[in-house]
Amino acid sequence: MYNILVDQECGCFKRSDLTNNVEIESKDDALNHAINTKDTMNEDFCGKHEFILSEVADNFVISFAEPVKSGCCGGGHCS
Repeated sequence: MYNILVDQECGCFKRSDLTNNVEIESKDDALNHAINTKDTMNEDFCGKHEFILSEVADNFVISFAEPVKSGCCGGGHCS
């Protein structure tokens, strides 16, 4: 069995119809489901976070991508 795990459930995930800790028998089916879930999260959520997918043993883990450091302080006046 392969598991699809969302490492940290953000507010958008909690409000969505997506399910955490999904168990799928086939590795290929689990990978496809994990990719689709990650893509949905990146495309349909608020955009505050970017999500990445990694494989850890028999788990496909969706987690926050590390934010890219820039010279911007985030105050909104740099753009």
